[in-house]
Amino acid sequence: MYAYAGLNPPPSLYAAIRAGEAAGVIFFGPNISSLSQIRGVIRSLQRAAASSPVHAPLLMLVDQEGGEVRRLPGAPSLSEKQIGESRDAPALARQAGAGAGKNLAGVGMNVNLAPVLDVFRQPGDFIDQFQRSYGSNPLAVASLGAAFITAQQHVGVAATAKHFPGLGAATQAQNTDLRPVTLHLSLNQLRTVDEAPYRSAIAAGVKLVMTSWAVYPALDPRLPAGLSSKVIQGELRGRLGFRGVTITDGIAAGALERFGTLGQRGVLAAQAGADLILCSAQNVADNSPALGAAVLDAVASSIKHGELGRAAAEQTAARVIALRMNP
Repeated sequence: MYAYAGLNPPPSLYAAIRAGEAAGVIFFGPNISSLSQIRGVIRSLQRAAASSPVHAPLLMLVDQEGGEVRRLPGAPSLSEKQIGESRDAPALARQAGAGAGKNLAGVGMNVNLAPVLDVFRQPGDFIDQFQRSYGSNPLAVASLGAAFITAQQHVGVAATAKHFPGLGAATQAQNTDLRPVTLHLSLNQLRTVDEAPYRSAIAAGVKLVMTSWAVYPALDPRLPAGLSSKVIQGELRGRLGFRGVTITDGIAAGALERFGTLGQRGVLAAQAGADLILCSAQNVADNSPALGAAVLDAVASSIKHGELGRAAAEQTAARVIALRMNP
């Protein structure tokens, strides 16, 4: 997934799309000045995709969680925490999902990187400080997340459950965007608390799951979740039975500095089972299609040299194209 800085996509992004080298584009606040402006940008990008050899619409992604984390004006206005604390939480979760879907679909976006399914532990922790969690009860988070997903996908915008297997235990200082994070949770805690909402999301038919960049020693003592086949293939696909599209968080995250260049990180993510690699920088001004090109070249080279199996790559391509045709 490609990102770019500013309001207007650069020529290099259009070139990559026409060559069939981009599955989609992620948008941030600085890319959007108005609904009419971003609608026009998306139309021009999709016209470029129509001339590519892939012949499938692009995925147009955005973080439209609600509350403080919204790239577009409008729905959903309430944060997940506000919904979770309300007496009418189920109805509000459904309204938020439907509102997000209609808002995004209205400008041509077809993937929302929401809802957050992290079960927070302490008030003011990493996820709770921006009101990005429905609550500290895994059953409530599961129910409200599934309601959001069902309502949003009903209007044709794919939902993304994140950040698997969960960042709810991260303290305020444990920010994977900035630094490595290790969450020392027992296997029982992970499976009964943090993963519980994902079972409901999968049952609701969620189209995508985003993995976290934290390390979970109970699952893999060495690799962050998004680079770990034990987490993606073993836990998410094997144990929970997810058959949809897996997506990484931003590949430029500070948590991954010890894993080499962006290209090297992308290869590790692909080997672990990531279907989509999000090539965006934490500083939006640093975003450039060159980030995506570097990762694409590295992954293509790894397939050519047998480091990434062709059969696995073809399965990934099939899942992504199916999503592009039917978000």
